[in-house]
Amino acid sequence: MAHSRALFALALTATLLLSACGTTTDDTAPPDPALQEKEVANELPRAINSDPLTAPIAGPPLPVGSRWMPAEEYTPKESNFDAELRGTYRPEDKTPEERVPNIIERGRLIVGVDQSHNLLSYRDAATGELRGFEVDLAHEIAEDIFGDRNRVDFRFLESAERTRALANGTVDIVIRTMTITPDREKEIAFSQPYMITDTRMLVLTSSGITSVEQTSGRTLCAVDGSTALDKIPDFAPNSNLLITKSWGDCLMSLQLGQANAVVVDDALLSGMMAQDPYSSIVGETLDTEVYGIGVRKPDAHYDSRGLIRQVNSTLERIQDDGTWRSLFDEWFGPYLPVPTLPEPKYISERDTEEQS
Repeated sequence: MAHSRALFALALTATLLLSACGTTTDDTAPPDPALQEKEVANELPRAINSDPLTAPIAGPPLPVGSRWMPAEEYTPKESNFDAELRGTYRPEDKTPEERVPNIIERGRLIVGVDQSHNLLSYRDAATGELRGFEVDLAHEIAEDIFGDRNRVDFRFLESAERTRALANGTVDIVIRTMTITPDREKEIAFSQPYMITDTRMLVLTSSGITSVEQTSGRTLCAVDGSTALDKIPDFAPNSNLLITKSWGDCLMSLQLGQANAVVVDDALLSGMMAQDPYSSIVGETLDTEVYGIGVRKPDAHYDSRGLIRQVNSTLERIQDDGTWRSLFDEWFGPYLPVPTLPEPKYISERDTEEQS
């Protein structure tokens, strides 16, 4: 199956290239060495492995903005994974008008999301609506602030844009598969966890890959800026990396034979598996991570503590009244067991007073 897909992709690419060249090339003209050199440069790096063999093969161009390298040459951006988390702000007994007066006055909540994370946050091709587990979380927060779940203004962000969008005020909060890490807590604040996930691999079922031990010399795909990418060199040091701008690019690369596996949290892998019935989530748990809602860190110019408390009050409410479980069953029930969310770690009130 994988071999047939690769042959079809190669034939389609060759047909398109020949069609384009047929109308613009003078076959009688001598080749231009400079042009040939440029064309060769644009071909690299091309495809990686479409079968268990590790030798690179020719194929379609890699996704725009992606790059390929041996895992041993990659330097992780995050390093403090085992450090203690700082925590978040405990909800108190104030009203939304007291906690987030500026958002109340504006009349809408601005939320940074993705639009291609199937099951989490994606654009429904049939209706054009933004749907998913994380989209529903945003509506729940708006409901508690305004009494109207539709008062949400969604902004689409790439993974690498999340922290910057919070810092410059483009969005109020980010709900976009953002893992809570000590390094990220230095730059932004987080809510209590709203999802716990296991990092695993997605492969084509026909590949025969069942474990990370089988990835030596093979290519693993992950998104630039993701915690999964930073950890691959630890558990698959002899693999190669295909680093892309989006998880959709990783899925496409897997289907085209440019990557042998996609490595990320099983919540994201579930959405990919739902899109491709020829794929499977395999292997042992490589790591366990928790997602939090990102908020701008409180500072002398912007006190976001009220917003953090407001978000946490919604997350507490939906766990207590069963809404969280209903949303999980709706979106992930066919793919994942129901996880037990970790207890929130709240910052001590004395620390909070010292920052006032």
